[in-house]
Amino acid sequence: MSPENTFVVVGGGLAAGKAVEALRQHGYDGRLVVVADEPEKPYIRPPLSKGYLLGKEARDSLYVHPDGWYAEHDVELLLGTTARALDPAGREVELDGGRRLPYTKLLLATGSSPRRLPVPGAEQDNVLYLRRVGDSDRLKAAFTAGARIVVIGAGWIGMETAAAARLAGAEVTVVEHSELPLLNVLGREAAEVFAALHTEHGVVLHANAQVERITGADGRADGVLLADGTHLPADAVVVGVGAAPNVRLAEEAGLDVRNGVVTDAHLRTSVADVYAAGDVANAHHPFLDRHIRVEHWANALNQPDTAAQGMLGKDAVYDRLPYFYTDQYDLGMEYTGWTEPGGYDRVVFRGDRAAREFIAFWMSGNRVLAGMNVNVWDVVEPIKALITSRSDVDAARLADPDVPLDSVAS
Repeated sequence: MSPENTFVVVGGGLAAGKAVEALRQHGYDGRLVVVADEPEKPYIRPPLSKGYLLGKEARDSLYVHPDGWYAEHDVELLLGTTARALDPAGREVELDGGRRLPYTKLLLATGSSPRRLPVPGAEQDNVLYLRRVGDSDRLKAAFTAGARIVVIGAGWIGMETAAAARLAGAEVTVVEHSELPLLNVLGREAAEVFAALHTEHGVVLHANAQVERITGADGRADGVLLADGTHLPADAVVVGVGAAPNVRLAEEAGLDVRNGVVTDAHLRTSVADVYAAGDVANAHHPFLDRHIRVEHWANALNQPDTAAQGMLGKDAVYDRLPYFYTDQYDLGMEYTGWTEPGGYDRVVFRGDRAAREFIAFWMSGNRVLAGMNVNVWDVVEPIKALITSRSDVDAARLADPDVPLDSVAS
């Protein structure tokens, strides 16, 4: 092992685990340290709202690497350790107790944290959030047959936990401030599919709703009071109202922070020899020609390889299209590409929306910006090709399931 270099990775999720793997694969043989504030070795978070929460995946399957991997690859794990401050001038990270860890290169993989619900009663014991493995364990314990579960927020976490609770036999009510679940993410046409899916599975949806407070006594919630006076009884309340990037360390150290830690396409931050990857990185995307921050598994999986190459002086850029997936009841979905509310003209559907077997394409003029395949498989690559080619497509052929996707360009 080369003694003169110390590379430090701050974080304990998938991005941290893949970063140290990539550094070793690309030939780094210096000291390599992971600083993570959780007691667990780096683990993957999507199963916490999917297979692990449903009891289909064992705890061991969450970990990025098996027990012996870190010792075998000379990776030091400082678990249960908080990185309190970053000193770029002195090239040091201050840890709990004032200990200082020097670094030659540093990767911030600090992820994001659930946004807290700013209403009275939200601090009670059985008001639950989902980010860490212990959170998933608490949800699993709460999701029992007949339990009354109120989910506040109808984004991906809210809808996945609602599905898990229903599959466990709980009575589930979802409270959402918008008109439809996932409306801001998917637009009306596709959001209606998910609303119908959950309604058919017995979930009660309260749309256009405002939470006044969470009721309860002796530190335990017993319901949710809405602004219109409706009281929803609850044995547990799940809050899924978005996530905020964990930027304190970067912000206090003077890094450029705007909706995450700002990086270039090489995942370099505004400070020399400091990189960022995963949920926390607001990275410039060469294809989209803009900065984007993506809170999904694929970025945490793939960005660390680019960051590792940059830390080793190589010239890699991160230009993969955003990708995410969800599993709810019997619906499986993959989404590829990037759109924002108001950033597209229309949505073209191919297949049977009512049967929930279709592909949706978000269009700007005659070009595909993003595609979502629902219970239709092995189409991610042709969807990517339609997006990255920037070709005009014939909408009628795009909507026709009998026309191969690689033949729809006009």
